[in-house]
Amino acid sequence: MASEQEILSGLAEIVNEETGLPTDSVLADKSFTDDLDIDSLSMMTIVVNAEEKFGVRIPDEDVKNLRTVGDAVAYISQAQG
Repeated sequence: MASEQEILSGLAEIVNEETGLPTDSVLADKSFTDDLDIDSLSMMTIVVNAEEKFGVRIPDEDVKNLRTVGDAVAYISQAQG
């Protein structure tokens, strides 16, 4: 199981690959839409890549509740267990 810090780092890499944002700008308190300017299409790509990287399922109905990077880290951390 990945730690929350490892999940955050992994998500930052995924966001970087999808959007070109520097990994150090992907912080737990950042909003995907407001702070990182990630649209719904990019978000779906990020979710699919995160599912593959961390071996979890993130159903579409749960994606809309993942407003911040921290929300996604907590969700993935819990889904691993």
